[in-house]
Amino acid sequence: MKSIAYTRAQGLPALLQNRIAILDGAMGTMIQRYKLIEADYRGERFKSHHKDLKGNNEMLMFTRPDVLSEIHEQYLAAGADLIETNTFGATSVAQEDYDLAGLAYEMNVEAAKIARAACDKYSTPDKPRYVAGALGPTPRTASISPDVNDPGARNVDFDTLRAAYYEQAKGLLEGGCDLFLVETIFDTLNAKAAIFALDELMEDTGERLPVIVSGTVTDASGRILSGQTVTAFWHSVRHARPIAIGLNCALGATLMRPYIEELSKVAGDVAVSCYPNAGLPNPMSDTGFDETPDVTARLVGEFAKAGFLNIAGGCCGTTPDHIAAIAKAVSAYKPRVSGEKFFSQLMAA
Repeated sequence: MKSIAYTRAQGLPALLQNRIAILDGAMGTMIQRYKLIEADYRGERFKSHHKDLKGNNEMLMFTRPDVLSEIHEQYLAAGADLIETNTFGATSVAQEDYDLAGLAYEMNVEAAKIARAACDKYSTPDKPRYVAGALGPTPRTASISPDVNDPGARNVDFDTLRAAYYEQAKGLLEGGCDLFLVETIFDTLNAKAAIFALDELMEDTGERLPVIVSGTVTDASGRILSGQTVTAFWHSVRHARPIAIGLNCALGATLMRPYIEELSKVAGDVAVSCYPNAGLPNPMSDTGFDETPDVTARLVGEFAKAGFLNIAGGCCGTTPDHIAAIAKAVSAYKPRVSGEKFFSQLMAA
């Protein structure tokens, strides 16, 4: 595949071939540790809003940016090369649940600025840090009916999603992101709307940013929620020419292994990313998930040893300690080389 001339993050392609890059860990479960209350989400600006806002983490860009900055910096201190903006639900579609759709653009600008400042603080000439503008799946699906009695029903359409993603990506771009991360994809049609919007935006602005596409396998069937296998998913999104394709969330690393291996085999001409949850959910644990940093790091390290990875990180339940442990575990291994034989040798070999 012919290389793309990026206008931002120009050093990222070389990084992904020189070593396994480190992505940050969870944002949502880290925010939960702060035990924030309704007033933290409202601040003064939204003090009189007519709906409850607790849990709408995208509000923290306005009311508690200090919390977000602290979390970003903890991940950067742990060794992350890329940190995600706190914008998983920062689309007009997602914010409709709170009657705040009109704030979506501003949310993305502010989130990118917060992440940009953290990255600039930790960047050095030999270790630049990159802001990944996160585009989540939205709480609506273009492929699946929300009504079991009406298979043809839909609560969102492609054009609505495309417009929402365009607005989100434009805000992230203005705020200073280096690349886009279309993540936790459970519906390929939603992802296609995001990809279309990114292409439109980059055509309109003349900017060309790397794009990472990351799906989520929801159960042991090895399929995403809208029904595609990992291989089918790759062939449905490869036209986007992503710098990396990967899997994240839903399954812990143990259950994710066969699917990340499959993806590393079929996606021969791009990098591969993997950032699993810290095992399966456990409401009784501190993070809401079972795996300790050493367990998650050992499992992700095995992926690196097998030659599957170019990017490694964590999703729900992972902490800066998890990311530091993952960074240490994968540092011993060479990255998967796109389009060539997979590597599993030790770096010192």
